[in-house]
Amino acid sequence: MPFEIVRNDITSMRVDAIVNTANPKPVIGAGCDSAIHKKAGPMLLEARKVIGNILPGQAKITRAFDLNAAYVIHTVGPIWQGGFHNEETVLRRCYDTSLALAAKYECKSVAFPLLSTGTYAFPKDKALQIAIQAFSTFLLDHEMQIYLVVFDKTAFSLSEKLFSSVSSYIDEHYVGEKNREEYGIDDEAWLRNKLRRRREAEAICAPSLCESAPIAYGIKASNSLDELLQKTDAGFSETLLRLIDKSGEKDSAIYHRANITRQHFSKIRNNPYYQPTKSTAVAFAVALHLDMNQTEDLLRRAGYVLNNNSKFDVIIRYFIEHKNYDIFEINATLFHFDQSTLGS
Repeated sequence: MPFEIVRNDITSMRVDAIVNTANPKPVIGAGCDSAIHKKAGPMLLEARKVIGNILPGQAKITRAFDLNAAYVIHTVGPIWQGGFHNEETVLRRCYDTSLALAAKYECKSVAFPLLSTGTYAFPKDKALQIAIQAFSTFLLDHEMQIYLVVFDKTAFSLSEKLFSSVSSYIDEHYVGEKNREEYGIDDEAWLRNKLRRRREAEAICAPSLCESAPIAYGIKASNSLDELLQKTDAGFSETLLRLIDKSGEKDSAIYHRANITRQHFSKIRNNPYYQPTKSTAVAFAVALHLDMNQTEDLLRRAGYVLNNNSKFDVIIRYFIEHKNYDIFEINATLFHFDQSTLGS
């Protein structure tokens, strides 16, 4: 997907460019800077010395040497001083200038740490919001795979307001924990049992066993297979394309907002029988700003439902009910709660 949050050591990322939280002077700093120099080898410091000093908000590029990348982009973030010295503006400039360099050097993939949140003490929730805003703006006009790499969850923090609101919503609506506590079964087992019971109920009144079933289904018993298929609801691809046409927006605007690559969308457009993952189907519902009923209809056409036995589904319901369609913020929340994220 164009934007993804991953838990990893950034020095192990196999990408075109790794972004380094550099010291303003051509010396090796602490934290991420130290780790990148250690993995890249001594030649990286020599290349850094050629650049000289870097001002906060600026970004420079060098070869990556022994890293699994072609380039290292060195950017100097702001030291947090209470927010009274344009720290947020400078941090945003770090992301913008780094992304511009990656585009200039035709990078297809780039890995960022959460800049300035280590020894520079920038609040993690504010830093995350700035990163998300920078990535979402950039990806509206560019095709690039962006990774936000966090070593563990202590390096990652949602805003307290969002975290509290989502947590309260999960506590109120999520029934998975209750199923485990009361019945000793997990989410997947509960859902499998529910689907099995539904299939058994449908089989009791299947057309071959119940004379009144064709009338109940609105189908005459003498209909041919072709006639039956003509009555079938439009599938996911057809419905999605109709919704995009109805929105009046370009395809690219929709698939960018859905965190879907151009190649992935091309497969959907060219295959009327395309079967999306649930993540992809939900991503398009978010990109199209569908309400809950419209979202559930689109998912049904792909063979999925939203239910309160899935924490992923509950989080999606929260954002749609609150009309928050920022897919990057949704993905940050899903990541925080250890759920799969939306997109390709």
